[in-house]
Amino acid sequence: MWPVVCWLALAVFTPSPDVQAVVHAVQSRYDHARTLSASFLERYSQGGRLAQVESGSVYFSRPGRMRWEYESPENKLFLVDGKNVWFYIPADRTASRARVRDSADWRTPFALLTGKLSLTRLCGRLELVGNDSKSSAPVAGTAVQTLRCTPRAVDAGPDAVAFQEVLLGLDSEYRIVSVMIRESGDIETEFEFGNWEENPALPESEFHFEPPAGVAIVDQSDLALSIH
Repeated sequence: MWPVVCWLALAVFTPSPDVQAVVHAVQSRYDHARTLSASFLERYSQGGRLAQVESGSVYFSRPGRMRWEYESPENKLFLVDGKNVWFYIPADRTASRARVRDSADWRTPFALLTGKLSLTRLCGRLELVGNDSKSSAPVAGTAVQTLRCTPRAVDAGPDAVAFQEVLLGLDSEYRIVSVMIRESGDIETEFEFGNWEENPALPESEFHFEPPAGVAIVDQSDLALSIH
């Protein structure tokens, strides 16, 4: 689902003053971080039924790079190096590759964490939702407030977003502690984050993928973070 800004150059969206303050606080926090790391738990559901739970560690680096290391229930890697998106499962001995501009993940809030996107460019509407919200229940976890983002447009064009709405769970320091992505077909993918670290020392090699010997490379037109 995981990215570019120039594709989303549409009319400027201005949220309400309260929402605007929260969005500014979130944006400011991540604008000042060159690198980020966290642990994550990912839940994938379809038709209201939990289909898969995975966990691991994630790393972000400006500009436009991220590395998701899945550790449970199996090892796999989702990596964006700034030019290509890679998806690799060691047990399969196959690595999939797509161009960054074809990856739907640059059109979700994960791009915010790599300096490639702002929330007001991504969202046609931003609002704070609470426990009494009927349209969107807040995400779980340690969030103290939740931002609801609906995209500017949903279409089949090259700039189409890959979601119907996103709920961002924020803690008291405006860190993103959870992300719920809702897509058509009654599909939901929820991420919970912990152990955030800002500006950790990350070697450049962490954001480059060298296929091991004997691993086949398959070029694809699209790759998204949650491949099930």
